[in-house]
Amino acid sequence: METAPKPGRDVPPKKDKLQTKKKKPRRYWEEETVPTAAGASPGPPPNKKNRELRPQGAKSTHILKKSRISKKPQVQKKPREWKNSESQRSLSGAQDPFPGPAPVPVEVVQKFCRIDKSRKLPQSKAKARSRLEVAEAEEEETSIKAARSELLLAEEPGFLEGEDGEDTAKICQADIVEAVDIASAAKHFDLNLRQFGPYRLNYSRTGRHLAFGGRRGHVAALDWVTKKLMCEINVMEAVRDIRFLHSEALLAVAQNRWLHIYDNQGIELHCIRRCDRVTRLEFLPFHFLLATASETGFLTYLDVSVGKIVAALNARAGRLDVMSQNPYNAVIHLGHSNGTVSLWSPAMKEPLAKILCHRGGVRAVAVDSTGTHMATSGLDHQLKVFDLRGTFQPLSTRTLPHGAGHLAFSQRGLLVAGMGDVVNIWAGQGKASPPSLEQPYLTHRLSGPVHGLQFCPFEDVLGVGHSGGITSMLVPGAAEPNFDGLESNPYRSRKQRQEWEVKALLEKVPAELICLDPRALAEVDVISLEQRKKEQIERLGYDPEAKAPFQPKPKQKGRSSTASLVKRKRKVMDEEHRDKVRQSLEQQQELQQQKEAKTKPTGAWPSALDRFVR
Repeated sequence: METAPKPGRDVPPKKDKLQTKKKKPRRYWEEETVPTAAGASPGPPPNKKNRELRPQGAKSTHILKKSRISKKPQVQKKPREWKNSESQRSLSGAQDPFPGPAPVPVEVVQKFCRIDKSRKLPQSKAKARSRLEVAEAEEEETSIKAARSELLLAEEPGFLEGEDGEDTAKICQADIVEAVDIASAAKHFDLNLRQFGPYRLNYSRTGRHLAFGGRRGHVAALDWVTKKLMCEINVMEAVRDIRFLHSEALLAVAQNRWLHIYDNQGIELHCIRRCDRVTRLEFLPFHFLLATASETGFLTYLDVSVGKIVAALNARAGRLDVMSQNPYNAVIHLGHSNGTVSLWSPAMKEPLAKILCHRGGVRAVAVDSTGTHMATSGLDHQLKVFDLRGTFQPLSTRTLPHGAGHLAFSQRGLLVAGMGDVVNIWAGQGKASPPSLEQPYLTHRLSGPVHGLQFCPFEDVLGVGHSGGITSMLVPGAAEPNFDGLESNPYRSRKQRQEWEVKALLEKVPAELICLDPRALAEVDVISLEQRKKEQIERLGYDPEAKAPFQPKPKQKGRSSTASLVKRKRKVMDEEHRDKVRQSLEQQQELQQQKEAKTKPTGAWPSALDRFVR
């Protein structure tokens, strides 16, 4: 019985009728290739493994080696053409009318750009310049990706719009609840807690949990969306303020005497006695700092990650009961009884800036999420909006009948003011624009005087704490509709929260980096650099970074004589001198042109005597 020869030997395999009939079909994306033998099917060139397994003689292998070396560029081009044809054509065979990535508008890219290319580092070396170019290229690519990914944010903020000539301030909460869907209507509720009020409240960073504390010791935390109670205790002491820490698992309560830390089960974890007589609390999430303002006039920064006090600053302004933080640069704003607002950082013992805002004492301070506008209210019944971008000048002013005791900004730039038992909300043109104080956007009357205000993150909800309990109001267009799932995810699980907490601790920003302009940290202090260089030259007696004098290389065959070396040195010195003279002439010409442009009147007809002007 005859057996077929195995592949890999010198005897070629016999072709039967079945092998000749089976032919590999050619796809539309594959190009036709010239068959090497009769009956060979078209297709891409075989790979290296198939070549090794194919039975061939010594002569044929020698020919293949030659062709492989000579046709190496052609083998590389074929897969590229196949990829391009695949990307340009669809399954139906039609070509893509819009090949390549989608274009991104320049205005959208500029919104995410963080590097100013017009400002260049003076006297930068080649190595530093190359690094800066790489950083600029990466920043440009990142901004383009961010602008392109913005198209995926499908949710859009909406506002309450009345009919022709209708004032939206006259629309009450009952009408809004009837107009919205069932899920949004469930977000409006009232908690009747008259026994332990008035209340201060705080939302977590994800906007899912709510904590509130009453003046008579009632402390509670709940998931306000599902109305599931997490904990409820009575500390048997007056509660002045309450704040969530980096997550909803920890809670800071400023009680009558000391500062206490509780978990989400109501168990007391810490009692910090160095923070006594605390009136207001603010938590800086990216720095893990808890800022406390006390009756004794001290501003204290507590690092909750290690449990140490970073700084204790004496404001020298008496009792501190007005405090707010700037979410953009983590600067603390303190309001004082002399009508000024001071800006503080834990790295400085003196205030970064002082702003004279009112003729009387300051009652409330609030800063928007972009860090560009600050709203203040004082005893003179004035409500002012200031520009924090270096000018510190008031943009708009409004006189209120009773004065605002509490202020708060939303994520979209809405401003709310609590005046007695009335809450007024003003809206602006957009997120970075100041609110217009001419006409209120919404108005609501409560059952008791307002004691605390805060907008819920990522929800069109305003939480109000008053003497009668807690009220959750619906404010259309108040919150940012799209959230970052890796930073503040309202639907995260316990495992995701734990992983986020570890990542946030690894990326914690040091307290020493808090300043007015956080972008100045990435810039070079040119003045200090020049001063340091001058001191180094004075200390050493020479400039170590100066250009070394030209030393000609020695040549052979008698061409390194003293006269030839002097000639070559003089030639190089003359070239450097010519370059300096050329640069100075160009600078003089530019200055002359600028002077002529200033002196020559615009729109004047040329005169025939201009040719004699020198």
